Amino acid sequence: MNKKVAYVIASFFGVGYCPIASGTAGSLATLPFAFVLAYYGGFYAMLAFFVLVYVAGTIASKEVLKYTSHDPSLIVIDEVAGQLIPLMFFSLYELPEIHKWWLYIALPSFVLFRIFDIFKPFPASYFDKKVLNEHGVMLDDIAAGIYALLVMVIFLIFLPLSHYL
Repeated sequence: MNKKVAYVIASFFGVGYCPIASGTAGSLATLPFAFVLAYYGGFYAMLAFFVLVYVAGTIASKEVLKYTSHDPSLIVIDEVAGQLIPLMFFSLYELPEIHKWWLYIALPSFVLFRIFDIFKPFPASYFDKKVLNEHGVMLDDIAAGIYALLVMVIFLIFLPLSHYL
């Protein structure tokens, strides 16, 4: 992959160059894409985008890692992939009005994902510290996304989403 293209993909079109909290910026930048994909294409569009992001992110990260340290802050494509995981699940529901989507789906998903991405409970910590290549870059955020999804599903069991939408 071309070095410039790799940096564009890895930084999610420049979002990774945000001077503070680039991972948070990457996660936040994912939300409008996820809403549009879920609204117009549903789960399968989200799944296709996730696969594209994961594959392109892995390839781009491999190239960027040739010139940087392990998991530099400019790589945020991994946050995009991880943030998509809980949002993908909720694309199975009929999407509510946009303000309810942001309040009941996007905001909790974003907060939970960021918490798990920052604190990195096992196995995210393993991928982050022991898998020092492009797969480690991507997989720690995938683990954080799965944790965020699991917590949201637990909330759904006790507080069904249909009750609020």
